[in-house]
Amino acid sequence: MEFGIALPTAADSWKVVKRAEELGFHHAWFYDTQMLCADCFVAMGAAAVHTSRIRLGTGVLIPSNRIAPVTANGFASLNQLAPGRIDFGVGTGFTGRRTMGLGAIKLADMAEYIRVVMALLRGETTEFEVEGHRQKIAFLNPELNLINLRDPVGLHISAYGPRARRLTARLGAGWLNFVGEVAGGVAAMTAMKGTWEEAGRPVADLTAVAFALGCVLEPGEPLDSDRAVAQAGPRAAVLLHRAADEALAGLPNTSPIPASVAAAVAGYVELARGYEPADARYLENHRGHLMAVKPKERPFVTAELIRQTTFTGTEPDLLDRIAALRDAGYTQFTIQLIPGQEHAIEDWGRLKSKF
Repeated sequence: MEFGIALPTAADSWKVVKRAEELGFHHAWFYDTQMLCADCFVAMGAAAVHTSRIRLGTGVLIPSNRIAPVTANGFASLNQLAPGRIDFGVGTGFTGRRTMGLGAIKLADMAEYIRVVMALLRGETTEFEVEGHRQKIAFLNPELNLINLRDPVGLHISAYGPRARRLTARLGAGWLNFVGEVAGGVAAMTAMKGTWEEAGRPVADLTAVAFALGCVLEPGEPLDSDRAVAQAGPRAAVLLHRAADEALAGLPNTSPIPASVAAAVAGYVELARGYEPADARYLENHRGHLMAVKPKERPFVTAELIRQTTFTGTEPDLLDRIAALRDAGYTQFTIQLIPGQEHAIEDWGRLKSKF
């Protein structure tokens, strides 16, 4: 099983990516969340010139952030710096759009976006809709070697629903999935395998990446220790943010709320009802999303919420849980590192060495 890291993108993320390469991690995935993080293409470019083996991918790029030709150019430029090590991870958008009070884009729009980007990266002339018209576009002088269209850029899709899974299977793309606990991750993997087979593809060809946050606990360390809250708490808080989005703005919450944390979630939603400005409560709701636990939301990030939503536990426990994902069919386990907690890569590197 491969291991990767995911990063709330910083301009100097190359420093931790370089360490990840030294520890043998296979991938570094960069978030495309423009209201919270640095630009993913800037950071990937720096990482490309400071590394030589690790793969670099967007995890995931949001199509509405930039037009398809610009994205294709960005990947082709990175591919010139790190030939054959670049991956195009894409999704309909969650964090990067929720921070602006927006829901996900339409799946059909993402599919069209992928079509244009991948056609350009193959060196093809394709059609692109712009300003109400369909225009033929192509890279006009790739032979000058300012960009690289020779080495393939991998395609990976973040897919949670059946229609998105079908698109992933139809395109033969890698599959990206955020996993909070083993049972849900295994159930999603089973569904993805079925969709993959229905598309006539051998299951052995399916690349499946499980994204997670968590903390490797010391023996006897509680789930809600300060260290665990710093490293795993931001993922636990996502359930709070999703519930608030649904209650305050009607945006869908696709994450079930376990009964054991329902009171904590309800308490946070009541807190969020008082966020200001009243016409943009999403700003405070998503402040620090997947990056830090805000002091005001700390009382709701309980040990039980961390247990339900993250890979937090002792080393033997985590080894068993990751192995269960591997046995279910996941080909990579990717752990997100929190700003200021990048040293946790040493703990996860130790676990990685056991596989």
